Amino acid sequence: MTTIDPTRAGLDQLLKLEPLELNLFRGWCHQGSPQRAFGGQVAAQALTAAGATVPAARHVHSLHGYFIRGGRTDMPIIYEVERTRDGGSFTTRRVVAIQNGESIFSLSASFQTEAESSAHQARMPEVPAPDEAGVVEQDRSPIVLSAIEVRFVSNPETGLPDTGRGPRQRIWVRAKDALPDAPLAHVCALTYISDIRLAGTALLPHRDEPGVPQLTSLDHAVWFHRPFRADEWLLFDMESPSFANTRGLTHGEFFTTDGRLVASVTQEVLLRRR
Repeated sequence: MTTIDPTRAGLDQLLKLEPLELNLFRGWCHQGSPQRAFGGQVAAQALTAAGATVPAARHVHSLHGYFIRGGRTDMPIIYEVERTRDGGSFTTRRVVAIQNGESIFSLSASFQTEAESSAHQARMPEVPAPDEAGVVEQDRSPIVLSAIEVRFVSNPETGLPDTGRGPRQRIWVRAKDALPDAPLAHVCALTYISDIRLAGTALLPHRDEPGVPQLTSLDHAVWFHRPFRADEWLLFDMESPSFANTRGLTHGEFFTTDGRLVASVTQEVLLRRR
């Protein structure tokens, strides 16, 4: 297996793994922050590995991950899956991402068989449709330009006006290429997407402070509420209610164009200045 050129690969290709042995997989990651693997891709590949050991009838409903060390892009990452529990309705998996003999990321994921119930959800914000939103091609790197399409609802530099909830921003986002019909492909794709601009939400009001900002994700959690397709437009509504002691907390919600809340994400980031 060779490294992947993110300037040419679709999102589905960026998440593929090579099976090595039972519960053992190998993948490659492209660069996110300078000289480090993109955290969203590491988390998405770890979820791909976990899902490969779970029956297709059970769908992931949540994941919780911790970034332990920065991953390198010049060597593969090994994903080791622990089959923690297979219950009557729920399945639990733990995944450790290993590089050069050290753990760089750990993931716990829970899967559930479908069940009928009553429902409620938050209302989707009123925003321009994707074809009315701004396209900022220079934003991000070849990652976004090749695999992800982003259209801005808010100003990319300053976000939305503060309403007392802290800095906020909104984007429409989707995978550029069609993804397989398997639900696991779409939750893994959204896990990748959920790391786009989320950490930067905490940085919005602090951009002009002295020093070069260095953002590092500490942990990442996603909850999947309803079925969706990651190759169709999703509104990513983000806010950062707290920043203190060099740590920023960020929240995000994903809505379909018809207003269904399909996923929620929370991340804590470390912001230091050089």
